[in-house]
Amino acid sequence: MSHGGLSSEAAYKVVSDAVIHEIHRLAETVRENGGQPFDLVLPDGSRLSFGQQPRVVMAIRDPNLLPILAQPTLGALGKAFVDGQIDIDGNIMTAITSTERLADIGGSPVTARIPASMARHTPQQDRTDITYHYDVGDEFYRLWLDERMVYSCAYFQTGEETIDTAQVAKLDHICRKLRLREGERLLDVGCGWGGLILHAANHYGVHAVGITLSDNQLAYTKRRIAEAGLDNRVEALLLDYRDAPERFGAASFDKVSSIGMFEHVGLHNLPVYFGAVRRLLRERGLFLNHGFTSSDTDNRTVGSGVSEFMDQYVFPNSELPHLHLVIREMAAQNFEVYDVESLRPHYARTLAHWSCRLEERLDHARALVGEKTLRIWRAYLAGTSLGFTQGWMNVYQVLASRQEAAGPTELPLTRAWMYR
Repeated sequence: MSHGGLSSEAAYKVVSDAVIHEIHRLAETVRENGGQPFDLVLPDGSRLSFGQQPRVVMAIRDPNLLPILAQPTLGALGKAFVDGQIDIDGNIMTAITSTERLADIGGSPVTARIPASMARHTPQQDRTDITYHYDVGDEFYRLWLDERMVYSCAYFQTGEETIDTAQVAKLDHICRKLRLREGERLLDVGCGWGGLILHAANHYGVHAVGITLSDNQLAYTKRRIAEAGLDNRVEALLLDYRDAPERFGAASFDKVSSIGMFEHVGLHNLPVYFGAVRRLLRERGLFLNHGFTSSDTDNRTVGSGVSEFMDQYVFPNSELPHLHLVIREMAAQNFEVYDVESLRPHYARTLAHWSCRLEERLDHARALVGEKTLRIWRAYLAGTSLGFTQGWMNVYQVLASRQEAAGPTELPLTRAWMYR
């Protein structure tokens, strides 16, 4: 074969030299824009500076990756890291921040929005997706979560708290918002490893039920309930939210919480989801929905290959609505929205805690889940912390009351009770 009269070997060298030239030009542009604190080691062993004292060294292990580096996307670089084409020596948060800057300068900014995938979200598909993400293994999650295994945004009063302290503060913040009272019935939709239902029963005297689609989470939560001696007041079930109204009956709960679950519902299923909660809740009962939202008013997701990476490796078929869509669909089910709180800075900090804790235990984590899965989670935790810091997405707590009949709510005139 020849290329323009050149042999295959010579043609390859021409293409390779052109790609290397583009990479050097990108590095020069980065340096002209203030630089980034990392160096790049190319397959031939040469080292390329991006203008600042390096805190990270990124080594390219596969020459086939060079064309991607010339016009990088954050998703492609993440995939290359997961597949072992790139090795990172240094702080993973710095590496993600610097590669995002490369993609931005190289013409593939994360802020270039793309339409959401609009998956079908059947009960079977949702069960498969939940199993993929949450059944990695309890011991792996235990390495980097807090002592209660709370896998959602923590709540920081000052920013100096430990992750354990901040998660307890979050549980109390939820319980106060819901105005939990002794003897009330609480349903937690997507209960995780049981942190909220156990806390609410122990400290607020409620009868709590948690539902999940994860076998691992269910088994773990049941063990924790038994160990706490709360079998008479706390229950965990393997149950889809769509089946909950038939399982429990109409108006069977005083309060309902959903913490970090509705990302898996799907945009088309929001009426079904909020409708199920409405049927489960008594009139004037309170519902707290806590979850990720898109920062785009058209519910589009982020660009630069990030959404494709997340869908393939982390959260299959997740879809994020904008806040206005959440409130509209809640109102359509006769929920009166009472309070909306953005926790975006809290979740950026939570993810940074999780990422640091995982980075401190890499050898242990690698022994539990293997190199590829570990790399997925390293990229996910650090990258998502950056995403919330930059405002690519948000996380909101929306408190609402079921308001079918005319008349006043059961709520005080001010929100002082949330922060006592």
